[in-house]
Amino acid sequence: MRTITRISTLAALSFIAQGALAELTPDEAARLGSDELTPIGAERAGNAAGTIPAWTGGLLELPAGYVEGQPLVNPYPDDKPLFTITAANYEQYKDNLSPGQMGLFEKYGDTYFMDVYESRRSASFPEHIYEMTIKNGSTAKLADAGEGVVDAAEGFPFPFPENAYELMWNHKLKYKGIGGVRYNNQVAPTADGNFTVTVIREELLGLYYKRGMTIADTNNILLYFFQEVESPARLAGNILLVHETLNQTVQPRQAWIYNPGQRRVRRAPNVAYDNPGTGSDGLRTNDMTDMFNGAMDRFDWKVVGKKEMYIPYNSYGAHAEGIEYDEFVMPGHLNPNLMRYELHRVWIIDATLKEGMRHINARRTFYLDEDSYQIVLIDHYDGRLQLWRASECHSINYYDVPTTWSTIEAHYDLQSGRYVAQGFDNTMPVNTFNVEMNPSQYTPQALRTRGRR
Repeated sequence: MRTITRISTLAALSFIAQGALAELTPDEAARLGSDELTPIGAERAGNAAGTIPAWTGGLLELPAGYVEGQPLVNPYPDDKPLFTITAANYEQYKDNLSPGQMGLFEKYGDTYFMDVYESRRSASFPEHIYEMTIKNGSTAKLADAGEGVVDAAEGFPFPFPENAYELMWNHKLKYKGIGGVRYNNQVAPTADGNFTVTVIREELLGLYYKRGMTIADTNNILLYFFQEVESPARLAGNILLVHETLNQTVQPRQAWIYNPGQRRVRRAPNVAYDNPGTGSDGLRTNDMTDMFNGAMDRFDWKVVGKKEMYIPYNSYGAHAEGIEYDEFVMPGHLNPNLMRYELHRVWIIDATLKEGMRHINARRTFYLDEDSYQIVLIDHYDGRLQLWRASECHSINYYDVPTTWSTIEAHYDLQSGRYVAQGFDNTMPVNTFNVEMNPSQYTPQALRTRGRR
């Protein structure tokens, strides 16, 4: 592991407390997009072994066979696994695996494996996101003990991340399109593999990503989020509305729910932190959506380092049109035949619970892809500091946008033998990303009119 030496822990704490920022010199800014760094600050070069290639712009061309408005096709259809990691040989690769991944091999040795493919650095974003990221590098700074960002717009705020807070904000502010609709369907199988599909339709409006918007223009609302459960019948019609605030110490997340049985809208202050996520059987907390979201104030955060690891990547096999749920779901874990892993460099961040704070996890370790700042793995530890859960984000480049984001998130409980996975849209309408929406659609008053009567 190459540890980070650019800033000490003490200096990082001072930096966060003061909201200070050393303005980039022209020479530093010129490194972004140069032969040294990508426009968002990742190392452009490959590794010495040649097993990680150089970044050459990501996936820039639409693949053959793709039709606009239709499901994405695999841009790498001829790729075959280079090798397979199994319970029998995983110790040979343990230096490039997370504790959570090794926990899966140990618990499900007869059925779990990882097919490892050629590493393809496919992550890419629109040109204006790169331009704004470079500008943010000279202006953006943390505020309020790391819970806020000021003087940034549209792009990644911190292309030269100096501490864990800046890395996490790069994840949280990653470009997702200005607004759109997706199906984020979910399964939470029993230990023997029985499951019911929860069909969840979601709308997202991200004001931060609109051209010409600044953080000040958003009025502290980072994201408007609307979620409606369409099935099963016992949950159908339940609606969640969230105003995700940028600085949650200034104004906490605002959330409301509509219950069709009661036909009324109610405040939902518990849609945060470690309260259970929708329809998850308690296997996923609210702050695990998109691997992590919300306030960071209950944990102490530190950068551990940067490392080469086998991570879910270019998971177009799992994203493919028409795959039925029965093909995905197995007892204990998702079907490994549909998954793809590659060797990439990741940032590693440890979050440990603060003294006097409450959360079901005493510690979590996050792994962020250097080319997108997407969290791709998490190790979750219980109050005894024993490994409890392992999370994987199977991501793809949505090259019609473009952005790199999850297609399926899976959260494995290694103690109970159960898991919850969400993001299944293989048999649903195509996701949209850049649809003009209006904040007036996402008010508590509008929620009343949208609720089923």
